[in-house]
Amino acid sequence: MTSHARSTCRGLDARGLVKRYASVAVVHGVDVTVRPGDVIGYLGPNGSGKTTTVRMLTGLTEPSDGHVLHDGRDIYTDLVAFRRRLGYVPEEAHLYPFLSGREYLELVGRLRELPVALLDRKISSLLELFGILSAADQPISGYSKGMKQKVLVSAALLHDPDLLILDEPESGLDVTAVLVLRSLILELSKRGKAILYSSHIMESVERVCSRVMVLHRGRVVADDSSSHLRALMSQDSLEGVFAELVVQDNPDRTASDIADVSALRA
Repeated sequence: MTSHARSTCRGLDARGLVKRYASVAVVHGVDVTVRPGDVIGYLGPNGSGKTTTVRMLTGLTEPSDGHVLHDGRDIYTDLVAFRRRLGYVPEEAHLYPFLSGREYLELVGRLRELPVALLDRKISSLLELFGILSAADQPISGYSKGMKQKVLVSAALLHDPDLLILDEPESGLDVTAVLVLRSLILELSKRGKAILYSSHIMESVERVCSRVMVLHRGRVVADDSSSHLRALMSQDSLEGVFAELVVQDNPDRTASDIADVSALRA
């Protein structure tokens, strides 16, 4: 227990999530549990249904079947109240390009109904700590991908949420920012935040996540600590576990074939 008060939130529970498009199911009966202090890694190859699941957990996409509960209540009974306690970093940085970084965060903070003085203090501090204060009043259209990502992370943290859902949060970040983000995730978990960390970067998942879920073809094929998964599957890395669970082709053979094609001569 740190000196910071731990959250009283009971966390996120998703049960039997199914999502169908034109009668074709892309997610099949997925269960997700994230408790205060948890950092759950969520892995899956492209097309596995990972992003669809994340969108259901955030209330952006309604499940065809199943329920998403936060603090024991279905999030659809009051989506606005749920989103007040949710911090979300989406996979794609859809920001208003004509706003500055400061203006975007002011907009988010006002929508969250934060007091003006507190909001101003938080915005300046976050922009400085993320190393983009010098660009705070420049249009987002001129930001690099990494700078936009720092704005998204700042926006997700402004209202001190109980639950964080991060979809590829390291996208575009430089090495220093990645290290800061990893330490931040661990610090937030110590403070009782419930965190779902969806990523394809195995090293990050292995370093920060207390548990790992692997999704393949819309189904959960593994759900355990990374160390236990490695031991069960006789692998020395989470990358090896992931490859054994979801990779159908031999990567070395495919790489060799690609190189052979590249080397073809008339």
